[in-house]
Amino acid sequence: MLTTTNDAPKTLRLGGSAQETNSLFGPLEGLIGTWVGAKGWNLIAVPNQKGGFRLLVAPYIETLIITPLSTPTPNRGTSIIQEVPTLMYSLTINDLNDGSLLHAENGTWLLLPDCPSEFTIARQASVPHGDSVLALGSSYVTEGPPNIGAISTLPITGGGAPLGYTDPYLVPLPAGFNKVNPNATLLDDIKDQKIIKTTTLSVSTANQGGISNIPFITKNANTTLFEATFWIETVQNPATGQTFQQLQYSQNTIIEFIPQFQDPSKLIEWPHVNINTLVKK
Repeated sequence: MLTTTNDAPKTLRLGGSAQETNSLFGPLEGLIGTWVGAKGWNLIAVPNQKGGFRLLVAPYIETLIITPLSTPTPNRGTSIIQEVPTLMYSLTINDLNDGSLLHAENGTWLLLPDCPSEFTIARQASVPHGDSVLALGSSYVTEGPPNIGAISTLPITGGGAPLGYTDPYLVPLPAGFNKVNPNATLLDDIKDQKIIKTTTLSVSTANQGGISNIPFITKNANTTLFEATFWIETVQNPATGQTFQQLQYSQNTIIEFIPQFQDPSKLIEWPHVNINTLVKK
């Protein structure tokens, strides 16, 4: 819980101007604002209530609002006070075809000074499915476009899956979304752009974080890992020289259900992948 007292260091209070407000947030500064993107894709496998799975793939439009708290959040330690610059965010995702709500989420991005580990940023998230996420990581800034590597959406079955088990992943979509490597779709979105600078933010629950789930989720489709990479991009119009801010992300949540074929004591791991390209308004 955020508290403020008279003994809070006054030099850490945020000023009135935009520059003063943003100066404390370091690599997270570029996140502040309202982002809208209609190039999102959601891919998830879910139990089909018959002992198998159903693959759901949907394009979506997203609105992401990120605002700074007026003061850093103080964590009082035995010898120092850790002052944590904090961004609050909320997002809504709607199906691009029929407008139905696919996802809602709220949480925070944290800058972690004086952290007793190598991790310098964190993302906290809460979703209505009954999951709470804490993912830690790091950031870096590079000139030019982002380095977006390949990812796989194929389930980890442990071997022995029946012939054709993963066919739903391999049938192409008319819209061109790459179901096996969604990050290829992100690269396609920026192939004709001139990106002059990129800030990369990568977080994972494997980095001293974790996930808490309600009992129904734990029993039926347990969420065990979350990782995400965000690319804040400065894009230049070659004709005018003017720039605008763009945000791309790729995130993967591992969901476990259905026993593995060769080792029923383990469950199949199903990647739930979301990608999008958004522009700051």
